Amino acid sequence: MSQKVAELLSRLEKRLDRSSMVSANDAGPRYQEDPDGKTGAPPEFVLRPHTTGEVSDILRLCNDARQRLVVQGGRTGLAGAARIQPGEAVLSLERIAAPDREAATIVAEAGAPLQMVQDAADAAGLLFGVDIGARGTATVGGNVATNAGGIRVLRYGMYRAQVLGLEAVLADGSILTSLKGLPKDNSGYDLNQLFIGSEGTLGVVTRACLRLHPKPSTEVNAFCALASLDAAIALLGLLRQRLGPLLSAYEVNFAPLYGAMVAGMDAPAPLPVGSPVYVLAEIQGSEPDRDGERFAAVLMQAVEDGVIDDVVVSQSPREFRALWAVREDANRFLFSIKDLIGVDISIPLARMGTFLKEAEAAIQAIDRNADIYVFGHLGDGNLHYQVRTMDPAAAYDIVYRGVAAAGGGVSAEHGIGLDKKEWLHLVRSDAEIAAMRRLKAAFDPNNILNAGRVFDLAPAASIRDVPPL
Repeated sequence: MSQKVAELLSRLEKRLDRSSMVSANDAGPRYQEDPDGKTGAPPEFVLRPHTTGEVSDILRLCNDARQRLVVQGGRTGLAGAARIQPGEAVLSLERIAAPDREAATIVAEAGAPLQMVQDAADAAGLLFGVDIGARGTATVGGNVATNAGGIRVLRYGMYRAQVLGLEAVLADGSILTSLKGLPKDNSGYDLNQLFIGSEGTLGVVTRACLRLHPKPSTEVNAFCALASLDAAIALLGLLRQRLGPLLSAYEVNFAPLYGAMVAGMDAPAPLPVGSPVYVLAEIQGSEPDRDGERFAAVLMQAVEDGVIDDVVVSQSPREFRALWAVREDANRFLFSIKDLIGVDISIPLARMGTFLKEAEAAIQAIDRNADIYVFGHLGDGNLHYQVRTMDPAAAYDIVYRGVAAAGGGVSAEHGIGLDKKEWLHLVRSDAEIAAMRRLKAAFDPNNILNAGRVFDLAPAASIRDVPPL
């Protein structure tokens, strides 16, 4: 331990209780592990504050000492933003975790798991609009920092749309609090928006005032087999036109992924293997006597018109959950494959077919034995593109350059972190990245917060040398 670190810890001990400070030796591998299997450097130390005031003290003292921090929540992100770099200490928000509901909003602390927010909303007869597979582990702070998406963006929007106010601590310890929960407030700049999706580089979110929605009394889903992506896009258009806001999710699974999943599933497959495309569509409504009938009528019309080849519709809550389990089984299958690379991309629907054909052809041209698995949230253009190949670097290059050519985004919902920053310039202009750097300089002049995530500063310059706005 260096003298600088020892002196900083001595100052921190005067502000925090003993359980809030974990030494490098006692931290173990827990804070170093990523869900994608990559391991970070050992932390200088780990800090686990209980309150916003303690976060403020930590940032002020670390800023004075120029001690770099990586901010961690549930560590479920897939872009490496929470991975420890050499010389960094960990600021973990895992102990700031209490939700507090009022009216149709909930104020949740940063360390609260998403499922805790969902359960609190459900107990009040309401619904929280974001749902992701890592709901039991992913935290509110991390969700805000990455602008999390998930399966119901089509109906409720990204996490940004759920945020009515934030409390955040800047690098110098200043606390910004805006938790009134006002749907309309144009009293100056909306600083909340700067922290949403900034991946902890501008400040540390400690609490969020979140919007809740009426709880649906109808939930029905359908699993469909289709002949092509064009048919899936046509069905999406038909459901939107005929059902409007009833349509809450629209998930896609391309061959050969579904067939590979079915081979290892415990439960029976809802439809036979062999179709090029499978779709899971869901509705949520408030008229149980009419919603299901309307949904079924549109699906049957699509069958008669040749848009859908085969379909099964849930008839009970058990069947509803079983069809969603098929969608979530994609993660189980893919995480079991060694040396699989995965990207989280967004593509305009009009260009998705061309992108998929060109990317597959280019990957197989460099590796004839490559396996490609694609699934995702077709309703909002978000695909999870997975490749098992002997040349992962080339596959990344092909996919990300193809995304840029299609006018898409190299990160739909997991952020940029450490792993995608070399590709950011493909989809953001020099002027946009320069503006991001100037914001970083203004909010974190000593570059202590999640340094090197999203973008790098010029190697020969300090952050103080970044030109002002």
